[in-house]
Amino acid sequence: MTLFVVSFALYSRYMRASMLDVINSDYVRTARAKGVRERKVVMRHVFRNALIPTTTVVGLQIGALLAGNVLTEVVFNWPGIGLYVVNAIKNLDYPAIMGVTLVISVIYVFVNLAVDIAYVILDPRISLSGAAAR
Repeated sequence: MTLFVVSFALYSRYMRASMLDVINSDYVRTARAKGVRERKVVMRHVFRNALIPTTTVVGLQIGALLAGNVLTEVVFNWPGIGLYVVNAIKNLDYPAIMGVTLVISVIYVFVNLAVDIAYVILDPRISLSGAAAR
């Protein structure tokens, strides 16, 4: 929770800016002109398209949250991977340091994969095979 609260302001401001950018788009005005209810326009057209850049920011912030995890666990003296790596650095335990670095790197790669898959779910125009075909 400590790590998320700090980033929540960034996410909400970014989502607001994305919503304001998308709400003035031509397809939103077209949907309103067709008589679609405002709630449906906002949820289906505006919100889903505004989530794409916000998803990118959230995915990239995971790395910062993992790095902030070290500081939080040391300050609050909570046992976890952050405190473990600090103790490994103090004791010059190189295999432990390399292991934690590998685990965090793998988590970061899988989070970026999940973000790419979320793009396909949020926007059907984006396809997984489209980049390979070009």
